[in-house]
Formats: sequence, C-alpha cells, structure tokens
Amino acid sequence: YGPIDDREALKAVARAVELGCNFFDTADIYGHGHSEKLLGTALRGKRQGVYIATKAGWDFYHGPVRQNFTPAYLRFALEKSLKRLKTDYIDLYQLHNPPGSLPDEVYETLEELKAEGKIRFYGLSIHTVDEGLSAIRQGRVDTLQFVYHLFCRHIGEALFPAAQAHQIGVIVREPLANGFLTGKYREVPRFPPGDFRRSWSRQEIAERIAGVKVLRELLGEEEESLTRRALQFVLTQPAVSVVIPGAKTRVQVEENLSAGQECFPATVLPLVQKLPEWCKPV
Repeated sequence: YGPIDDREALKAVARAVELGCNFFDTADIYGHGHSEKLLGTALRGKRQGVYIATKAGWDFYHGPVRQNFTPAYLRFALEKSLKRLKTDYIDLYQLHNPPGSLPDEVYETLEELKAEGKIRFYGLSIHTVDEGLSAIRQGRVDTLQFVYHLFCRHIGEALFPAAQAHQIGVIVREPLANGFLTGKYREVPRFPPGDFRRSWSRQEIAERIAGVKVLRELLGEEEESLTRRALQFVLTQPAVSVVIPGAKTRVQVEENLSAGQECFPATVLPLVQKLPEWCKPV
C-alpha cells in the first residue's frame, strides 16, 4: 500500500497493544523481512501478552522470489523469522499460499517444529474455496486464513460451516477490501508508487467506488462509520476467530478497534448479502 513511516508504524502497534489488541499477523515476504523486524521491535517487552502469527513459503533469499515449501527451507525461514521477531517461538506459523496438495513431509516438519516448541500452531493462508476444503478434509491444520468482506462473501460462505465442524480457526484478511471499505475513495485515486493497486484498471477501481456508494446508502451512514461497519459485518460470523485489518497509524488502529463496541445492524444484513461481489468464485 505504498510507503510507510517506520516510526508511525511502531507507534501504531504500541497503541494497538495499549487498547487490548493481542493478535498480530505478518509474513516474512512483507518488505523482505522488514515487517517482521518492525513488529519484533514494537513488541519487545510485551511478548507474553500477545500472539504472533507469521507466514513462510515465498523464498526471497535465494535469487528471484519463488515458492518454496521444502522442509529444509521452512526450517531455514523459521529461524530467520524468529530472529527478526526477537522471539524463540511463533504462536501461529502459516504456509503462505501453498499449492493445493503438499507432501506429507511438509506436515511432518511442522509437527516436529511444534514438538520442538518453535511453533505452537500451524495453518494455511489460501485464496480459493477448493484450497480451503482440501485443507479441511486433510484434517492437519489448526487455522485457515482467507479473504472475506462485504463484497467478497462466497469464500467464507463455503468454508465457515466446514471449518466450524472441524474446529479449525478462521482468520479473515482484507476485511476492508484493500482500503475501499474505509469509504475514503469517492473518485478514482492515483495510488502512490509501491502500491499494488496501481496495477488495477480504472474500471475496476470505479466499480469498487460505485459499490461502496450503494453500501453507504443501504447503511444510511457516512464515511466515519463505514470502517467499523465493514469490520462488524465480518464479526457477525460465528466461525471467525480473528479479523486482521491493516493499520498504518494510531488513528486507524483506534478506528479499527472501536468496531467491537456495537454490532452490525441486523435489519441491513439481508440487504448487503445481495451486493455484487468483486472477487470471482474460483
């Protein structure tokens, strides 16, 4: 999402902890380790009160970035993450967008890392319904992480019942739809260098802005509360264990965490279920 001020990011994490946030999700590939370093610095002295989740599987150490889920690489990557995060264990170690099928030795390695006390739980960060259902059927993982928000509902609707039935924790990412559900975009913006949304077409962005306008009309509310409503929508799902909105600043942290103060309006819930989806079923 473009450049981030490290000092402001550290203050944002500190504010989150102060307000009671105890779950932080990152990945080694984010900033090629920089995100983990910042989080490790921000949580120094606070480790016992928080849960740290990170991810591995995108090898950026050995030439061009590529996927790598070999047991040797996962051990190597974990040691690097532990060092950057300034901890001797990871609460949740997630495979970052792995292929649909993984050899048994991958899961055997994760179980070994559990037994060694280097990780407490492991899960998958996925993209599709089929990936999620396959993981649930295998019965190996503790958690699944996937996209779910007001304009991308089909993945959750397909996976929530099965995850609950098999007691698999659900982590929802991108609950604010890459920033569009904050309501701050009323015209097609010019995203800064380094922001992956620059690759989206003008039509895609315009469709998202138009969709949010319809949502705002349904809710009968202004931009100030849209972020909270978007997060509350995700939290209406009993299967959701954790929702992980991003935040660059203390103000954004405060707004995100204020979502828990009330519930999504029940009268609007059937209406938003009819909103067109931005993400296509795969």
